[in-house]
Amino acid sequence: MQVSEGAHETTRELERIRAEARAHLEWLRDAGVGEIEGGRAVSTSTATSTSTSTSTATATATATAASTAAVTNGEKGCGSPALLAVRTELGDCARCKLGPGRTKLVFGVGNPSAELMFVGEGPGADEDQQGEPFVGKAGQLLTKMIEAMGYRREEVYIANVVKCRPPGNRDPEPDEIAACEPFLKAQIAAVRPKVVVALGRFAVQTLLRDPTPITKQRGRWRDYEGVKLMPTFHPAYLLRNPPEKARAWQDLQLVMKELGKVPPVR
Repeated sequence: MQVSEGAHETTRELERIRAEARAHLEWLRDAGVGEIEGGRAVSTSTATSTSTSTSTATATATATAASTAAVTNGEKGCGSPALLAVRTELGDCARCKLGPGRTKLVFGVGNPSAELMFVGEGPGADEDQQGEPFVGKAGQLLTKMIEAMGYRREEVYIANVVKCRPPGNRDPEPDEIAACEPFLKAQIAAVRPKVVVALGRFAVQTLLRDPTPITKQRGRWRDYEGVKLMPTFHPAYLLRNPPEKARAWQDLQLVMKELGKVPPVR
């Protein structure tokens, strides 16, 4: 019986690894990567799997314990005392006109002490229903991007500029951004990432106070209160404009180098 259970567990683990590998390769293919150097790719993947297993398990256990003990209503993204304090202060928010129309407030998700944090624009319909950022089609693409960088989704932290869905997925308005901005900044301060990837113009303009178009800001390192920030395209934009995936991948490779990840060789 023990042998049978072990075999089933091994099969499940292999299926998980295959799924992650497929997502990784799909993103690299779409980004225009034509060749992966076998030795380096294998060693990077192996090193990532081996070196992060202990730290990931520890971080996950810590986040789970904190969330189980302190977070009410099953909300995600509050896996540390600092993040929980931010969420508690946010409360049942009615600071702007988005509040009354939401199904769920979308706070954040991921490792509360992540070295890498992604900041998007705001929740869409799927996020509004599930209470988690980036779970729709754009979120599926973001997950592929994260995995192509050598991370698992649960190893990074993900948040948005606004925490409630704008009606019809319209752009968030200045007063709505202003109401949510202090909480986004508090989340970044609580997580203390080494790098923030700002996805799209609203995230970039909110954090940098710079109205320069995202096409001119992407791929250039910026500073956000002592944290390195990389502007790049929003996954929703990449779904509408697939050729831009190659440029987004260039931006992500800069982030990988900064964090000690080895990008695949073209």
